[in-house]
Amino acid sequence: MDILALISDPAAWAALLTLIALELVLGVDNLVFIAIVSNKLPADQQQKARRIGLFLALGLRIALLMVIGWIVTLQQPLFDLGINGAPGAHGEATFETAFSGRDLILIVGGLFLLWKATKEIHHTIDKEGESGELLDHDKGLAQLTFKAAIAQIIALDLVFSIDSILTAVGMTDQVPIMITAVVITVGLMMIAAEPLAKFIETNPTLVMLALAFLVMIGVVLVADGFGVHIPKGYIYAAMAFSASVESLNIVSRNRRLRRRASQG
Repeated sequence: MDILALISDPAAWAALLTLIALELVLGVDNLVFIAIVSNKLPADQQQKARRIGLFLALGLRIALLMVIGWIVTLQQPLFDLGINGAPGAHGEATFETAFSGRDLILIVGGLFLLWKATKEIHHTIDKEGESGELLDHDKGLAQLTFKAAIAQIIALDLVFSIDSILTAVGMTDQVPIMITAVVITVGLMMIAAEPLAKFIETNPTLVMLALAFLVMIGVVLVADGFGVHIPKGYIYAAMAFSASVESLNIVSRNRRLRRRASQG
């Protein structure tokens, strides 16, 4: 189907809008991770890291769409452990023992996300090193070089990109529609990246909430790699509810601070 036919096809527009919505939902995870990692850098490097991270996410997604045939083969089993999964309530196996390339990527990416989020939670709770001195951008565990930040962003971009592309393949077989959806989605993410990062940075309690989200997403990725598919709707509903509660806390704290300032 040529471009003009796609433009005049209502089904193509419906697929595009649906894909954009799905890609935005899947992109929240990527955006939160980029915001947290970039906020660990010195202030003059944060915006640059976020832009590079999102441009890399866009480039990876488009590159993967160009080799869509190979991406689809990632769902084919590479090997089988040859053992039965633990029996469930009705006697069926609760996890798969045949692993595909996609499964391995999700497991490795999920474990990396768990390690990274756990490390950041530890640092957030205990900002002092063994010496008892406060850690900052230039010292100790909080130190993160620009190259290290970009390397971490690339690693997670790859995991989220493959998951994103496989979702797109399930929605349509038209590559131009997929590329358009990806470009629009990443463009919207670029607009939201700066306000999100600043909002997280200026509201410290949100950092812990965002890290908890990353832990949950890491668990979901690992589980998905083992064939235990947790409905994404449950995950994002829990995230939305938690974010709503924290928003109410932020509003309450701000009102108390304004009231104290006016009384003082």
